[in-house]
Amino acid sequence: MQYLVSVIDDKTGSATPDEMAAITAFNDRLAAGGHWVFAGGLAAPGTATVVDNRGGEPMVTDGPFLETKEHLAGFWVIEAPDPDVALELAAEGSKRCNRRVELRPFLGG
Repeated sequence: MQYLVSVIDDKTGSATPDEMAAITAFNDRLAAGGHWVFAGGLAAPGTATVVDNRGGEPMVTDGPFLETKEHLAGFWVIEAPDPDVALELAAEGSKRCNRRVELRPFLGG
């Protein structure tokens, strides 16, 4: 089953060199264990564009869909055989990046 591990932060580009090294080591561990699917960091919330095409014409708005102190700073998509393994990996990811994370399974897995 695949899971999204969302990294939550209140700053942009705030990872220290030591945190980046720990994240790289964690990424390598995920790959070696067969858990790696995809990961990425995200630009500042101010670079976001919200697109709403539920009506007759698409509506495009600059900025994030919510104004909050915290934002999604990055993510991992991981493969895990069960929720317990996914939780262990999310806990390690949180420790490595020194941020809170949210773990959520993909639908239909």
